[in-house]
Amino acid sequence: MERTKNDHARAHPVISPEMLARLGGGQIAYVRPIMSEVLKDLFPNAPAMAPGIRLFALHAADGTPIMLTDSKDAAIAGAHQHELVTVSVH
Repeated sequence: MERTKNDHARAHPVISPEMLARLGGGQIAYVRPIMSEVLKDLFPNAPAMAPGIRLFALHAADGTPIMLTDSKDAAIAGAHQHELVTVSVH
């Protein structure tokens, strides 16, 4: 069976930022690896860091940064402390 353009759109819905902000009623978060070079963009009050350091940021479903750490496990633990469920995003 041949798939049409409309079939593809139904298989991969587009989620607006507003829809994403409401996703999970404020209970869903994701962990994102970042490099120290972009630290100030996400966390303006963070201290200066040397370039090339890999960090992990915990974000609310709408992309709002919640916390920063040096390990993925610590970011996931932080989510649990905030009573958030982490999801995998690709």
